[in-house]
Amino acid sequence: MGLKELREKKWFKVMTNIYVLVLTVFVIWMVFFDTNSLLIHMELKREINKLEKTQEFLKKEIAKDKKVIEKLSNEDELEKFAREEYYLKKKNEEIYLIEYEDSLKLKEKKE
Repeated sequence: MGLKELREKKWFKVMTNIYVLVLTVFVIWMVFFDTNSLLIHMELKREINKLEKTQEFLKKEIAKDKKVIEKLSNEDELEKFAREEYYLKKKNEEIYLIEYEDSLKLKEKKE
């Protein structure tokens, strides 16, 4: 097949058209090489989705913390929390920690 026969083919005429060549170069440039390429946009979109999920999780955590703060604004609830979590006590008061036999077995298995 010679060059003359190749030039007469319909697909060769379409592919060598200046507009098709320019458009092809432009598309390749925009997809791969440009600073705002399609690949960068896809990567940024994944990062945005990940950040939106993190934002949603943190909003739920903030709502939980606000409920705890509201609950602890009551003096009785604050005292109860301090006693249960930090084993605080009043003067002249003793605290006894009662551990049941089955809870001791669980601790031994964890260690």
